[in-house]
Amino acid sequence: MKQYMLSVHHDYDVPMPTGDDLQASFEQVDRVNQEMVSTGVWVFGGGLLSPDTATVVLAGTGDTTMTDGPFTETKEQLGGFWVIRCADLDAALSWAEQCSQACRGPVEVRPFEDEPA
Repeated sequence: MKQYMLSVHHDYDVPMPTGDDLQASFEQVDRVNQEMVSTGVWVFGGGLLSPDTATVVLAGTGDTTMTDGPFTETKEQLGGFWVIRCADLDAALSWAEQCSQACRGPVEVRPFEDEPA
């Protein structure tokens, strides 16, 4: 089985939902998580704090720099992710559709590189 990363992209310039809308999203994400666990595709997942909490570490030739993040100046940042194990890309895309609905935003699907034999 192949592993896929489903990445939730969030525009931090757009206000987060609040109140009932936020709670409904949390509940929907929890239902998707529980379904992933019960069907055996779940490997790991989690939400991330905002990009302003990041630290970028760059190890160079003898020097290491640490800078307050994020690494790139962009409108959208990684907001959370799932790592799942599926038979194929079509199955991963089906899960991404459910995740996108639950998170109310785009979800990128990327396969992990195969491990050398």
